[in-house]
Amino acid sequence: MFNNIIIPHRILLSLISWTLIILCPTSPTPLVSSPVSTSTCLPCNDKPVASCSQPPIMSIIPFSSQPSLSVPVPLMTTSTNLHPMVTRRKAGIFKPKAYHALTIAGSSKFFHVLLALQEPRGFKSAAKHPAWLSAMDAEIQALKNNDTWDLVQRPVSHNVVGCRWIFKTKLCADGSIERHKARFVAKGFSHIHGLDFEDTFSPVVHPVTVRIILSIAVGFGWPLHQLDVQNAFLHGHLSELVYMDQPLGYIDPRFPRHVCRLKRALYGLKQAPRAWFQHFSSFLLQLGFLISKADSSLFVHHSAAGMIYLLLYVDNMVLTGSNPSLIKTLITRLSTEFAMKDLGSLHYFLGVEVHHNSYGLFLSQTKYALDLLHRADMVEAKPITTSYVVGQHLSTEGKLFSNPTLFRSLAGTLQYLTIARPNLSFSVNSICQYMHASTEDHFRALKCILRYVKGTVHHGLQLHRNPSRDLLAYSDADWAGCPNTRRSTTGYLIFLGPNLISWCSKKQSTVSRSSAEAEYRSLAVPTAEVAWIVQLFRDLHLQLPSPPKLICDNKSVIFMAVNPVTRPRSKHITIDYHFVRELIANGSLKVAFVPSHLQLADSFTKGVPKPQFLLFRNKLHVVPSSMLSLKGVIRNLILFLDYR
Repeated sequence: MFNNIIIPHRILLSLISWTLIILCPTSPTPLVSSPVSTSTCLPCNDKPVASCSQPPIMSIIPFSSQPSLSVPVPLMTTSTNLHPMVTRRKAGIFKPKAYHALTIAGSSKFFHVLLALQEPRGFKSAAKHPAWLSAMDAEIQALKNNDTWDLVQRPVSHNVVGCRWIFKTKLCADGSIERHKARFVAKGFSHIHGLDFEDTFSPVVHPVTVRIILSIAVGFGWPLHQLDVQNAFLHGHLSELVYMDQPLGYIDPRFPRHVCRLKRALYGLKQAPRAWFQHFSSFLLQLGFLISKADSSLFVHHSAAGMIYLLLYVDNMVLTGSNPSLIKTLITRLSTEFAMKDLGSLHYFLGVEVHHNSYGLFLSQTKYALDLLHRADMVEAKPITTSYVVGQHLSTEGKLFSNPTLFRSLAGTLQYLTIARPNLSFSVNSICQYMHASTEDHFRALKCILRYVKGTVHHGLQLHRNPSRDLLAYSDADWAGCPNTRRSTTGYLIFLGPNLISWCSKKQSTVSRSSAEAEYRSLAVPTAEVAWIVQLFRDLHLQLPSPPKLICDNKSVIFMAVNPVTRPRSKHITIDYHFVRELIANGSLKVAFVPSHLQLADSFTKGVPKPQFLLFRNKLHVVPSSMLSLKGVIRNLILFLDYR
C-alpha cells in the first residue's frame, strides 16, 4: 500500500519541520486523509474511501546492513472549522496519504563525511575537535619554522592588521575527504594603501596556455607531473613594515600585549601573491629558466639535454618535459628551497579532472558540475539536449527576477564551467550580459543551461595523442543579433592539430552597418589570438610547420582581407582591424572559405538546431568520458547525494 523510498538527508530537515508542525493537533480525532485541511482547497473528483481503524505502519528500508535511523510521520487530526466554504473534508472526500520511508544511511563513512563538511566558523568551535586542533598546530609550526614574524611592542602610530582562522575540508575528485586544512590569515581589508602595501598584481597562467602545454605533452608522450607548494605565500619576503595581532589560541603568555612584525608574506595580505611570485620566479631564473613573453606564468628551460615547461597558478604547478631525469632533478632542487608536495601524475588541476585514456587526455569538470547543480537545487531536474533555444534573443524587457544575487552567483559559476565545455560558451555569454538587471526570461535561459549540464555532466574535452602542430582557426559573426543594441556577436575557435585549445563568444563593442563588416571585425579577434599563440610557440622553442589558417564563411570578408582596396562601405572601419591584411601580406596568415553548414564557429554566435548542435559538439571533441558506465553513473550519483 505504501511506497518504500529512500530520501536523501538534504530533504530530511524540511520533512522533520513539517512533522513537528503536525505533532501539535487542535483536535484528538484521528483521520487517515491527506493533510489537506485548509479552506482554500479546490474540490476534486476523488471517490471516498473507507477509513482505517488503525494508523498505517511505515516500513523502513535500511541503506546498508547497519541499523538505520527512521523518522515516523504521525497522522493528521481534525480542527474546528466554521467557515461556510464547502471543502473536500466537509464533503467526506478523503484520499489516503502514502507516507514514504524516511531513511538516513547509517554507514560510518557517510556520517564521517557529513561531520567533516560542517566546517567550524572560528577558533572556539574548532578547538573542540582533535582533527582541527592538529591542523592548527601544523599551521603554527609551519609559520614558526619559516620565521614568519617577530614579537615586538605594539606601535603607537602605526596600523595593526587583524587576523583570523579559516578552516576547509579538502576533498578528492571523487568527493572523499583528503585532509583537514587550517589556514591562519591576515585581515587584508584593514590594510592602508601606501602604508601597509603598494603593488598587488600577480600573474596567473592563462587557460589557453594550459591546454597548449597539455596538447604538446600528450602529442609527444611526455610525462605530466603535478606539484603543490605548502604555505606558498610564506616564502615571499615583505618590503613594507606590517604589524599584526597574535594568532588567537596561540598568544605568547610572556608577551600577551605584543604584536607580530611580519618578515614574510602571509595569506590575506594584499601584497602576498606578488611577493610569492617574485621569490619563486627569481629562483627559477637562477636555475636557467626563462619567463615566456606571451605568458608570465610559463617558465621554459631549454638545453641540449632537453626541454622543461613549468606552469604556475599561485601555488599549483604542472611540470612536463622531454627528459624525465631533468624533471626529477628539478623537483629535487625545488624541494630544497620550498616545502614541495609531489602529487604524482597530473589528475586534478584547478577544478579540472584529467584522465589518461587510450586516445590521450580527457579533461572534465564532473565534480564541479555536480556541485553547481546541487547549489542550484537542480540535481533531479529533467535534462535537455541543447543549452539554448533556437531563434531566441534575450533582451532587457520583461519582469525583473526576484533574486538577482542567485542569478549572478549561478551565472558566474557557469563561466568557469566553460574551461572544458566550449559548447556552452555562447549560452553562458548570453546570460552573463544581463547580470546587472536580470529578468525572469534570463533566469529561464539559465535553467535551460543547467538542465543541459544535468544531462551531460560526464562530458568533457578530449585531447588526442597527435604531434601535429598545425594551427586552424574558425571565425564567424551573427550580425545585429542583440535586439536592444543591434550589436553583432563574435565567435571563434582555434585548433592545434586535432585538439581544440582556444575559443570565445563575445558581443562586439560597436554596431556594424553590414554583415560583411561584422564578419570582418570578427575576423580580427582570432587573428590577434593566433598571433599571440605564435609568440607562445616561439617562447617554447617550437616551430610551426606552416602558417596558421583562418577559415571564414563570407567571401566579401576574404576579399577585403586579401586585397588592400578601400570601398565606400568600408572606409569607417577602424584601422586597427586592418592588421589582418599585414599578416596575410607577409605570409604569416592564410584565409580560406568554408560553407556555412560546416562553420564550426556558428554555434558560438547563436542558437543552432539540435542536429547541428550535436554535430558541432562532436567536431569540437566534447564527448562523454570513455570510462563511463551505467554502474559508475549510479554509484557516483548516490555518493554525491549522500555526501550532501
